Parts: sequence; C-alpha cells; structure tokens
Amino acid sequence: MVQFARSCHCIHVQYGVARWAERAAVKHTTISAREVADKAGVSRSAVSRTFTPGASVSTKTRERVMLAAEELGYHVNHLARGLMRNESGIVCLIVSEVATPYRSALLGKLTLNLQNAGKVAMLINTDRSDGSVDRALQQALRYRADASIILSGLPDRSITQLCLRNGQRLVLINRDDDQQGPLRINLDDYEAGGRVVTAFVRAGCRRLAFANSEAGTPSLMARERGFVAAARALGMEVIVERHGWTGYEAGSVLARRMLTAKERPDAVFCATDLIACGFMDAARHQFGLSVPDDLCVAGFDDIEQASWSSYALTTFAQPIADIASRAVNWLTQMPQDDGQAVVQPITLKAEMVWRNSIRAKSDAGKESPVAEGFR
Repeated sequence: MVQFARSCHCIHVQYGVARWAERAAVKHTTISAREVADKAGVSRSAVSRTFTPGASVSTKTRERVMLAAEELGYHVNHLARGLMRNESGIVCLIVSEVATPYRSALLGKLTLNLQNAGKVAMLINTDRSDGSVDRALQQALRYRADASIILSGLPDRSITQLCLRNGQRLVLINRDDDQQGPLRINLDDYEAGGRVVTAFVRAGCRRLAFANSEAGTPSLMARERGFVAAARALGMEVIVERHGWTGYEAGSVLARRMLTAKERPDAVFCATDLIACGFMDAARHQFGLSVPDDLCVAGFDDIEQASWSSYALTTFAQPIADIASRAVNWLTQMPQDDGQAVVQPITLKAEMVWRNSIRAKSDAGKESPVAEGFR
C-alpha cells in the first residue's frame, strides 16, 4: 500500500513537472536576438547587422546567424524596430459597409499595395457616422499608426489636426473636406451625371429619374446634382427619390415608388450599381417591364454583378487600381517641409462602361453613342 502511494506520488510529481514544462514552453514563444547571437557564437550587434538591409557583415557571420535563426525560429520584431525610429509601419483603413462589392474590391487593392510597400494594414470598421470615424482615428493614434486611409464618414477638423500634429498622414477617398494636410482623392462624379443624361436622350428617353440613398455622401450627391443640372439644361425636369441604406433593397423600394407614380419614368440613373440591381429586378419581376425596351437604367461603380448577363448594366467604372496606388504611393513617401507643404487634391475620371441596359438606338433610329466614345 505504501509502495503504491509512493508510486502515485511519483507519477503525480512527474505529471506536474511535465505540465509546468509544457506551460513554460507555450509561454516562451518569442526568440530574442540575444539567443540567436549566443547560438551562433557572435555578438548581438552582428545579429542586428545581419537583418538590417545594407549593413556591413561578413559572409561567414551572416551564414552562422541565418542558420541559428532558422533553427531557433527567430523573426525580426519589425514593430519594435520601427518604434525606435518613431514608425510603426501600421496604416489604418477606416471604412464602413466592408461587405459591399465596391468597398471589398477597393480594400483588396489597398491592402495588397500596402503589403508590397512593407506596411501593415489595420482595418477599423465604422458605422458610417462622422463620430465613429473620430473614434477610429483616436484608436489609430493610440496604436501609433503611421497613416490612416478614410473611406467612410468625415472626421472632425480638430481630430484631423491632432493626427497631423502627431505625424500621422491622412488620405481621404471620395470625401468632401477642404482643410490642408490630408491627401484628397475624388472622382468627377458631377461630370458623370451629365454623361448619363446624354446617353438617355440619345436613346429617346424623356422622363428621367435619379434613384439615390439617404446616405448623403459627397460622391452620391455630386452624381445627383450633375444629372439634374444636365437634364435641366436641356429643359427636362428630373424625378429624384431617396431611400435608406445604399444597397439592393433601396433599389427595390425606389422602383416601387417611381413605377407606381402617375407619370412613370422611362430612364433611371441609380447612384450605385447595387441600387440599380434592386431597381431592375423589381421593374422586371414586379411590374413586368423590359430593360431596356420599356425602361433604360444606368448605375455607378462597375461591380462584378453589373457584368452578369442578367443585368448587363451600363455603368461607370471606379478606377480602383489607380486610387489604391496613388494613396499608398503618397503616404509612403517621406514628408517634406515638416508636413507643411500644400497637398494638391487628386481628381480622377470614371470611365463609362456601355452594356445593354440603355437602348442602343432612339425611337428615331439614331445610332448608339458607342461610336462617340462610350465603351
């Protein structure tokens, strides 16, 4: 009995030691440069020079350090190294509605470009309000982010200036802000609205409408203003309706409103492709209308769904690759004049992508505007 108890005690002690060793092994997961130096038989500074691009180190020392690092599983702590230079390498992407096709495509390009530039992207999801953007920027400051790219909402001026004073660079994409410091990248949305009017008129349309959400963002409102102004210049009034969130459901609701009106439109410019998809589905399946024979529709963004045969939507392609490259190239450049230089805004043009949701000929048999530069 005594021997059995001693055996149990021995097993218990061995089990406890094993568990302690296991916990210690799990806890100790970070290999230091000092450990690499000890294993390689070199100085700590030799390890640092080995992992510093352009630093002087002999071939033999480099080989010994790299072999020791591989055996130990050592990785350079870029965050610590960057903080010593007052750089974290972090770029915050402040965005809402990340699941929408346009936003996800832009995020994909931005994150890829940031990775290629040696930066780390940190995504902060907001609720589209300006207040949530302020809180996101404060979080970016706490994490010592080098820069922030804002795709949603507009930060308060005081928060923007606080970021700039702390050395954080800001990029505003499709935002309306005239203060100096951030880089602003916008599209000529107003001009795009005018081109849609031209396309509708050449297709023989006379009762025009604009379907928008209630988001009220600068880009959406610029499209609306450009469309209405171009139509009025031709002596035509535009029916304008807005509803809810900028998505598919808004398009369905707006279609039911407009297509049950006393005077039904024969052409609708939707502020985004998602709204256009919802509008077209409702027009076809709930009202039995043919697109484009009974109703011409245009959208904006050129999301993947716009090219599907069920929609074949005439739309405007956002220059996503150009937006991403310009944003990342600017924020990874070394600041000049202590950040006091005037930053010139960038305005890009969205190209019209011609598909089948607008009639190719008017009632009078005029030729398609494809021949005049549409694609």
